[in-house]
Amino acid sequence: MTLTPPPLRDDCFALPAGTHWTPVDEALALLRDRLGPVTGVETVPLGEALDRVLAEDVLALRSNPPVANSAVDGYGLCHADVGEGPQKIPLVQGRAAAGAPYGGVLASGYGVRVLTGAALPEGVDTVILQEDVTTNGAEIAFHGPLKKGANTRRAGEDVTKGDRLFAAGHVLGPAELALLAATGRGEVKLRNRLRVAVLSTGDELAEPGTEARADQVYDANRPMLVAMLRRFGFCPVDLGRAPDDRAALRDLLDTAAGRADVILTSGGASAGDEDHMSALLQEAGAMSLWRIAVKPGRPLALGMWRGVPVFGLPGNPVAAMVCTLIFARPAMAQLAGQGWQEPARLMVPAGFAKSKKAGRREYLRARLRDGRAEVFASEGSGRISGLSWAEGLVELPDEAMEVEVDTPVTFIPYAGFGL
Repeated sequence: MTLTPPPLRDDCFALPAGTHWTPVDEALALLRDRLGPVTGVETVPLGEALDRVLAEDVLALRSNPPVANSAVDGYGLCHADVGEGPQKIPLVQGRAAAGAPYGGVLASGYGVRVLTGAALPEGVDTVILQEDVTTNGAEIAFHGPLKKGANTRRAGEDVTKGDRLFAAGHVLGPAELALLAATGRGEVKLRNRLRVAVLSTGDELAEPGTEARADQVYDANRPMLVAMLRRFGFCPVDLGRAPDDRAALRDLLDTAAGRADVILTSGGASAGDEDHMSALLQEAGAMSLWRIAVKPGRPLALGMWRGVPVFGLPGNPVAAMVCTLIFARPAMAQLAGQGWQEPARLMVPAGFAKSKKAGRREYLRARLRDGRAEVFASEGSGRISGLSWAEGLVELPDEAMEVEVDTPVTFIPYAGFGL
C-alpha cells in the first residue's frame, strides 16, 4: 500500500505583515519550518534502492558478523594453551573454512587449521597467522606469547542485531546498500522520488538548436535546471516553454500540478506587465513574492497551484542557478523527505579583493586555486560563462565586509549542494 502525506496549506509561504526585504537566513528558516514531505512511500527491493530516500529508520535484522570468525588464514587455538617462547601444539584433523565450518569442539591443547572468514570452532578464541608458524601437517611450531583474540573478528563487532543503521531521510548509496544487505535486508521502505516540473516562461526565449530572432535569447534555464534536478536525485518533468499568454501558462501549470510534486519556473516571477506567473498565483490566492536580500536574485515567487508548491525563480540564468542552490535545493530536499540539507562550507583565504556594502548576502562565482578562492572577473548576472568557470560559490555576509587577499571567506563547493 502506497502512503501519501497530507497536502501543504495554501498559505504556507505567507510572510509576516510588514515584511519588505527578507534576510537570507530568515527566508531559509521560514522554508525549513513550513515545508514537509509531500512524496508517498513504497516498499522497494534492495537492488532498486540506489539514491533513494529512506521513509523510516532501518534496524539491523542480523548482527555483522553473525558469529566470531577468523580475519586471516592461520591456525585456531585456545589462548589458555599458549605460553611464552618457542612451543609446539598438535593439530586436529580437518579445518574451518568460510561456508564450511569445523564440525567439532577443539580439544584442549590442540590447534586447528582455519581460513579467512571461517566461523571460529567452539574452543577457539585466538588465531595465529600462518606466516608465523612452521608445520609438518601434524603440529605447528611458533613463538609465544599471543594476544588473546588475535586475528579474530567478534560477533557483532560491526553492528549488532537491532542497531539503527540509518535514519529516515537518509539517501542510500552503494555503501549503505552493502550494509543493509550484510544485515539481512532484502527490501526497504522508501520515499517516492520527488517529481519536479520545470517550466520556462517568456516570448523572448527560443529553443536551443533552432533559429532565433534577433530579439530572442536561447533558453538556458531549462537544460540547466533539469540537469541540476537529476544530480539532486529528483525526477525532472520538462514542460518546455510557456509564451507570454496567461491562458496558455494556466494550462501548463494545470498539467504540471497533475504530473509533479513541485513546480519550478523561471521568469515572470516579479510584478511587471508580462509577469504572468506571479499574476496567476495571485489570482489563485496562494502567492507570496519574497523580496530576499540576496545578490544575485532578490524576487522569488512562492505559492501553491492546485495543492502543488511553486518556486518562481528569476529569469536570469545566474540568478536562477544561485536561487535554486540556496533556496530551492534545501526546500526540495525537505519536500522529498530527506530533511533540511545544509551545504558543506569551507573557510579559505581569499584570492581577490572586494569592498562589500551592507544590506544583502552576496554569492560570487568562485573556484579554488593554490588554496585560495578566486572569483569570476565580472559579477554581472548575465555572464553565464562564469557558472561553468566556477567550482562553487563564495558567500559574503549580510554585513559590510572589506575583503583583501588572504582574508578568510566562506566557500561552498558545488559538490556541497549535490552537483
